[in-house]
Amino acid sequence: MSLRIALFGQADFGKACLERLIADGHKIAAVFAPPESARPDALATHAASLGLPLTRRRYFQKKDGTAIPAALQDYRRLDADLNVLASFTAFIPPAIAHAPKHKSIIFHPSLLPRFRGGAALQWQIILGERESGVSVFVPDEGVDAGPIVAQKGGVEIGPEDTTASLFFKKLSPLGVEAIIEAVKQIDAGTARLTRQDESQATFQGLVDDAIAAADLARPAVEVDRLVRGCDPQPGAFLRLHGEPVRLYDARLEPGDAGRAGSVISIDDTGMRLALRGGILRVGRVRGESGKEAAQEFCQRRGLHPGDRLESG
Repeated sequence: MSLRIALFGQADFGKACLERLIADGHKIAAVFAPPESARPDALATHAASLGLPLTRRRYFQKKDGTAIPAALQDYRRLDADLNVLASFTAFIPPAIAHAPKHKSIIFHPSLLPRFRGGAALQWQIILGERESGVSVFVPDEGVDAGPIVAQKGGVEIGPEDTTASLFFKKLSPLGVEAIIEAVKQIDAGTARLTRQDESQATFQGLVDDAIAAADLARPAVEVDRLVRGCDPQPGAFLRLHGEPVRLYDARLEPGDAGRAGSVISIDDTGMRLALRGGILRVGRVRGESGKEAAQEFCQRRGLHPGDRLESG
């Protein structure tokens, strides 16, 4: 058996899902990818190379949550059996999400019902979770609240993981497998939908600069988690002469070397900052001139051991 699938996705994750769905014999009714930008999208490029119908639409619904008529009309022509949303960031209105025979399935990078919301990866690191996983669920009227079709856990969040490493190195491959597993079960008629336990549900909002501002009064372990959780976006920051300095490629080291925020040393491995109960080695920073090696930044700005950065 096979399904006629509308794939909504982006980047390498979406491309990997497309390749697996085709390999399993499914018919791709259309591919929906982000609008064109200066940076090519791997899914869109691959879909175009295969001659698949490709739509690059930014919005599918109006502010009131109803479908944009042109988007709905174009979608209805596809006659899809199933929508697969593989890390797709645009909102899909119910008129599209529930239209196919088997409705839609959505990938989410956490073990639902915990860490609902669009910043699940970041918050798992910021809040100190030690284990992660992926979920594939059928959407309902709630936020990431629909019944689960497939779920895979057991992924360790290591002490050096960033949002990027957690997703690309660990959760992305597992997410592709979970999506393919869910599609196979739906195709075979064996899918078992498991309702989420609302008593265990958590929701966190997006991580903006109000969250990303590092507080030097907090323990070193919390500052380290914030920096890693905001790497690469939006970048946790301290301030130098009132200007934000965003921190990347950080590692927490043992030690207690003075007032929090003080620069301990600078070399080709990075800038080492004193924190409360630890030392943070920062490999790269982003200031007013863009992202650069921490050593280059310090040389350019005249920053020396003994100087101090302030809380964000």
